[in-house]
Amino acid sequence: MANTPPFAGFEWMIAWRYLRARRAEGGVSVMTWISLVGITLAVFALIATLSVRAGFRAEFVDTILGANAHVTVYSAARVDDAGVTQRGFADFDAVAARVREIPGVTRAAPIIKGQVMATANGVNLGVEVYGMRLEDVKTIPRVGIGADAYGDLGNYDHGIAIGSGIARELGLMVGDKLRLISPNGVKTAFGTSPRVNAYEVVYVFTAGRYDIDRTRIYMPLAEAQSYFNREGMADEIEVMLTDPEAADSYAPALMAAGGAGALLWTWRDSAGSFLRALSIEDNVMFIILSILVLIAAMNIISGLIMLVKNKGRDIGILRTMGLTEGSILRVFFICGASTGLIGTLCGVVLGCLFAIYIDPIFSFVNYVAGGGVWDPSIRGIYNLPAKLMPGDVFSAVALSLGLSFIVTLFPARRAARMNPVEALRYE
Repeated sequence: MANTPPFAGFEWMIAWRYLRARRAEGGVSVMTWISLVGITLAVFALIATLSVRAGFRAEFVDTILGANAHVTVYSAARVDDAGVTQRGFADFDAVAARVREIPGVTRAAPIIKGQVMATANGVNLGVEVYGMRLEDVKTIPRVGIGADAYGDLGNYDHGIAIGSGIARELGLMVGDKLRLISPNGVKTAFGTSPRVNAYEVVYVFTAGRYDIDRTRIYMPLAEAQSYFNREGMADEIEVMLTDPEAADSYAPALMAAGGAGALLWTWRDSAGSFLRALSIEDNVMFIILSILVLIAAMNIISGLIMLVKNKGRDIGILRTMGLTEGSILRVFFICGASTGLIGTLCGVVLGCLFAIYIDPIFSFVNYVAGGGVWDPSIRGIYNLPAKLMPGDVFSAVALSLGLSFIVTLFPARRAARMNPVEALRYE
């Protein structure tokens, strides 16, 4: 037998007999099942957590990029010849045209931004108004054509578009009137008085982010210029890119197109700290769950040590029959590694199913808990997402199998080095 190849058929046969042996026969089937369940649950928890974290980040970034500019070009405040402080672009159409010529820019839209108070049905709400042309609103992914919305965007020039959160808070529907109150309104001889205008709601959109849907209103650019006393001006140029992840690489070209005094604000500037926090949390969660996998793998050691102790007589007989230390080591390695392999596969299946069917699972949990499990006002998005990433699954499998194989070597080596004379002395 010294010349038999590693992992020969008889080694698998012996390992299988030990795994399925009843406790009365010297087996440790109960410990084997405990180890198997432990590995399964640990791998399942690792994959489920990683998929939820990946889904949350993807949904968060998608809602940011779907309703916000990838890069905003704005102008530093300056004092004109009359001593009046000016901000924004007077030649905004020319600036937008230059920005559109940059390779990789898909959209450049001049906008007016202002914060006002919206009131309807006796309820007041602070909102942010975006003054923008119809053709530019249509191309906003989560707001314009094809978005989750109702109403007729074709009537935009004769009304306003509001978020679904505003409509819900103020009890508005398409066709209703919404009053907007701006503190910097009409200038009179006695000072500045608030400007109050009523607009018809022609379009209600759902961008997928709680803070956007509850605060954002789109108004025709010309009307916004008049409403905010910004005639002939635009506050910013909203830019969309083919590759938002590489927004920083567009900075030199965008600043050159913006002209003297142009400044940039990217989507990473507004959400970068949150994304960094998510990355740190992902790493910490992976480490914590890796410890759970290690604890589950340690059960394999307990089971194998008991198996080696119970099978001491068998080991002595096998050694006297000619089995080498390597063969004995491989027999018990197969016993432990099989538990880790089967547990890992079961955990992968459960984790993948959880990620795929997270919506009905979460709905059931929310129903059992009586609702309110997920608060969109805190997390920004409306549901718990999950995204199954091959890299996350591979990491979980590699970690589980690696730990299972490593911890198996110690009791298997102990069995292989057992002296057959000592093993049979008291038998």
